[in-house]
Amino acid sequence: MHKIIINGREYGSITLPQTATAMRVYTSVTKAFASRRPIKVTLLFSPGKIKALGHYQKGGARQELEDLELYIDLGKVLRFNTDDAVKLKNSIEFINDISHNHFNIAKRLSLVNKERKTAVSETYLFWDIENFSNIGPIFNDLIDKYEIPDHRIYIAANPDSLYLFKDEWEANLYDYGKTLKSFNFTKCDHGKNVADGVLLENFRQLNLKNADVYVMTFDRELKELFIAVCDTSNNLFMMQ
Repeated sequence: MHKIIINGREYGSITLPQTATAMRVYTSVTKAFASRRPIKVTLLFSPGKIKALGHYQKGGARQELEDLELYIDLGKVLRFNTDDAVKLKNSIEFINDISHNHFNIAKRLSLVNKERKTAVSETYLFWDIENFSNIGPIFNDLIDKYEIPDHRIYIAANPDSLYLFKDEWEANLYDYGKTLKSFNFTKCDHGKNVADGVLLENFRQLNLKNADVYVMTFDRELKELFIAVCDTSNNLFMMQ
């Protein structure tokens, strides 16, 4: 969580995605608030950009939606009117046929092993694919957004899940020009060699240092194990 402090006064906290775009939105809004200037959605987009967003956008305008969500969240904390942003967000989602409850992965990621992100040179993803019925957001909000290369993505699946969902996963991956074999994929055995343990062992064997590490799982125990073995030089990100 990022504390919002303006003119020496703390107003609350907000989840701030670790991106330059998010910081731009945050800075624009807090500067306007500090100087008591009107806060409107035009702080984020020019009139021409807003007009363009009234038409279909390749990729569903996901970056713009993320900016709007952060702007709306800031409005809740700082108590300024965000009706114009909500209206624009709903319009974008309607025009691009995006569900209003689309699952924004990037917004829900938190740095869990330190207070502030440190500079690194590599990025890795450890993905418990069985936890996600829709893999699109993993690509749109994580893999593509942070440019994680295929050879640094580790996936594991248990045999029962693989039997039930392999065709569905492959069909979804096909939309991104990938298959399970595009990554470091492990088909697990029955018994002790389960997906959670495989991902953790992959992580241990790599002995990563000075890397951004994203762990995509809802398993609380697995999260705790990753935190326990993660070197302090890494930035470890997990979902809330």
